[in-house]
Amino acid sequence: MSNFSRRKLISTGLWATAGASGLAVAASLADRYGLLAPDHGGLYGPGAALTYAAQRLLTRHSLAREFPRSQLSKVPFANPTGPQGPAYERLKAGGFADWRLAVDGMVARPASLSLAELRSYPSRSQITHLACEEGWSFIAEWIGVPLSHVLNVVGILPQARYVVYYSLQKGWWDSIDMADALHPQTLLTYGMNGGELPVGHGGPLRLRVPRQLGYKNVKYIARLTVTDNLKRFGKGLGSASPEVGYSWYAGI
Repeated sequence: MSNFSRRKLISTGLWATAGASGLAVAASLADRYGLLAPDHGGLYGPGAALTYAAQRLLTRHSLAREFPRSQLSKVPFANPTGPQGPAYERLKAGGFADWRLAVDGMVARPASLSLAELRSYPSRSQITHLACEEGWSFIAEWIGVPLSHVLNVVGILPQARYVVYYSLQKGWWDSIDMADALHPQTLLTYGMNGGELPVGHGGPLRLRVPRQLGYKNVKYIARLTVTDNLKRFGKGLGSASPEVGYSWYAGI
């Protein structure tokens, strides 16, 4: 059976099961095929599981819309994040020369990468729409290195399933699956609208995941951890977002 036929069969089964026997049974089917979101428990868990499984089967390789430069927002909105603390201020004062991105976990070659090293890698720019769950949005040009390139540099192990990413912002972290981590539009961004990435937008480094809502696009990235299981991170829900009421998967 071809991969397309298999995906179609599973997705048809998911939707049919959801309609006939309820979301809990559909979630069980998703689990059987390794398509269960880490926050699948609780009242809304089965619905979240069905959404994630169906989107992964049907839109795994889809692209977010890219816009012409004429549609750049005049004033991209930067939601306030508050002071980042003295350590961050020292890094900023030094032009982030001492900042490092740590990459560890299920990789063959753990690394500590400077901003200059990231800039030396093949870069990509995209003009995409960032949509916030709170209702605001903007279109901007994002410049950076594809996350897939960095993962190739460190050599992710075959059993790896997720990339966890940590912010310098205290207590904030998130994760994505390998479908998004290796997607060509997922970038570690260090530039915006032709210049450096502003501090208000997450400088020196922000993860840009244009196929998901704004809160998955975490600012002030300082560490990546590759893993095969999210249960040992935080409360085991896949990110800090479900711990405050949002879904782990925020696909659009």
